Amino acid sequence: MNPSTAQARVIVDELVRNTVSHVVLCPGSRNAPLSIALYDAAAAGRLKLHVRIDERGAAFLALGIAARTGRPSAVVCTSGTAAANFHPAVLEADRAGVPLIVLTADRPPELRSAGASQVIDQYQLYGDAVRYFDELAVAERRAGQNSYWRSQICRAWNAAYGEWRSGPVHLNIPFREPLVPDLDDSAGAGEWYESTEGRADGERWTELPDFGALPSFVVPSARHGLVIACDTGVQAASEWAEQHGWPVVSETGGLGLSGSTAISSGAWLLGVEEFISRHKPEQVLCLGRPTVFRQVQKVLSDPAVEVLLVRPDSDWPAPAHNVRQVGQWFAEPTKPADPEWLAGWQRADAAAAAAVSRALAEEPWPSGLSVASELVDALPQGALLVVGSSNPTRDVALAGTLRPDVLVHRNRGVAGIDGTVSTAIGAATVHRAPSYALLGDLTFLHDASGLLTGPAEQRPDLTIVVLNDDGGGIFSLLEQGAPEHADSFERVFGTPHGADLGALCAGYRVPHVVATSVSEFRAALKPAPGLRVVEVRVDRSRHRDLHARLRKAVASAVGNG
Repeated sequence: MNPSTAQARVIVDELVRNTVSHVVLCPGSRNAPLSIALYDAAAAGRLKLHVRIDERGAAFLALGIAARTGRPSAVVCTSGTAAANFHPAVLEADRAGVPLIVLTADRPPELRSAGASQVIDQYQLYGDAVRYFDELAVAERRAGQNSYWRSQICRAWNAAYGEWRSGPVHLNIPFREPLVPDLDDSAGAGEWYESTEGRADGERWTELPDFGALPSFVVPSARHGLVIACDTGVQAASEWAEQHGWPVVSETGGLGLSGSTAISSGAWLLGVEEFISRHKPEQVLCLGRPTVFRQVQKVLSDPAVEVLLVRPDSDWPAPAHNVRQVGQWFAEPTKPADPEWLAGWQRADAAAAAAVSRALAEEPWPSGLSVASELVDALPQGALLVVGSSNPTRDVALAGTLRPDVLVHRNRGVAGIDGTVSTAIGAATVHRAPSYALLGDLTFLHDASGLLTGPAEQRPDLTIVVLNDDGGGIFSLLEQGAPEHADSFERVFGTPHGADLGALCAGYRVPHVVATSVSEFRAALKPAPGLRVVEVRVDRSRHRDLHARLRKAVASAVGNG
């Protein structure tokens, strides 16, 4: 058995022993030892292998799988720019705390300064975005190799899974030729310098029982408190708030929130100055990192509000650098909540929800908000909804009703549009109920290659709803969309593209339909097997005025409450 083959087989075996059950592979030459070892492991039923030709999409596919399962998945590529294309997903995994094991093949050192093809500097390629980096020594015929390889896989897995903060890790693996098994080793029976067996009974090489088992706690102490759930912990926040009588809002609106203290209109209410001036919390218990709404940032920046942050690492958000406590979990409050405080939020929530519903009913269909509302209402129990950045993540929070039975995923680590189609496909692949995604047209187009799935690859039951406003609709709601910037807006912010999404989907052999009415949209959302795209075309010139009317309606409804 040649050294590269032995190393690759041991690495794959130890990954499986460390509970890695999904690996995404991109084809290449230098990573051939890993490719063959992964194929053999998948054929033996030891792991599930997903093959993609686009490294950027492949990494986001692995990220979606890991985000949904909560367990590390791995992504593998050859050397050169292939490894660089993993970088956006690594950055997202870092900021979102998603456990991702990145394995990049490389040329051995003697080829790196010799003008060899497909060579870049892959040493610490992703900088401090990874929890752990190591470049494995080139495999050699000598004792101690098996234990070294297995030990390093265990180190990487442990760093990815995290003492408290999961995230990406990077192993750079130089391979010398030959890169394929020897002819007499096709069945894996070739000889090697030492045993390549792992621990008995399939155990991992290095165990870390109860590593970092004791969390730290924040201690709420206010009678007038508010819970804000951001990218994590919506269910836990709902349960704690219900138990202790604090109103709870979420950056995903009503998705995932539950209990009598859940405030589905929180994103609207936090933006009504009259309401907040009378209902300003003494303390905010914030879970995760807020990234969507400026009104959330404004409350967290208020010097009169004490911020208690539940965050599993030292990289905590602090808009005004005034966070009072940071912990990995929340403790029992030291004071009972004021029932009238909660009742005030509940009354305002009911008034705001009714005002939004009435206002949307008076608007011509479709708008981003009405599409989001219809989608949230139509989701089957237990469904997964992957929400794209920009307008969709705001639309579901502003228009969606309480759906505690729905699981939500958003790439809010760095809040970009990279790889969202691939992320949705990855998450849907491991979700056991129907899955949906709501994406803007630019987000969809940016990762359209994520639709490319070979005939041997699994296609999940995923309905991708594309809200097509022919450009960057989010900018219509920002300062750039103000009338005084009309001359420059369309060219450099609106960026119309005129793309034919149906023709694009046809090229990838993905079913596509355009829903032109509410009834057509509802029919298109009925659960169906396989991957499909539902397009809804909207006029983005309406966005700014519609949001202004809704803000006015909500303010009027709750202003006197």
